[in-house]
Amino acid sequence: MGRFSRFSSAAEPEGSSGEINISPLIDVVFILLIFFIVTTVFVEETGVEIEKPRAASQQDIEKNSILLGITPEGRVFYGGKEIGIGGVRSVVARLIRQDEQPVIIQADRMAPTETTVAVLDEAKLGGAAKVFVSTSDE
Repeated sequence: MGRFSRFSSAAEPEGSSGEINISPLIDVVFILLIFFIVTTVFVEETGVEIEKPRAASQQDIEKNSILLGITPEGRVFYGGKEIGIGGVRSVVARLIRQDEQPVIIQADRMAPTETTVAVLDEAKLGGAAKVFVSTSDE
């Protein structure tokens, strides 16, 4: 019996437990997770429910853009906060400075046209090269 135990110990190196080390696998998974989180583009919504008008000449635009919402009462929102018409220029100027992005105005179909035009003008004065009005695709 002592002879067989001597052979089994000679076949396996000392200190080997026969378990698989998964530490490198966990490290790789965490590195991939960090990579995907860093490269993900987050779209900032307007923060209000808007019923958009329909248009025959609509087209798809970039996902990475500045979204401004106009409610039926004429209140202007960005990122869930009311900024008013006066705040549009400063918000657009700050965001355009970081990255050249188009401005998309999501105006409710019952919003006053005067407010929509004022927001469009303020966005242009804030330095936006491209300003669009979002419409419904239904």
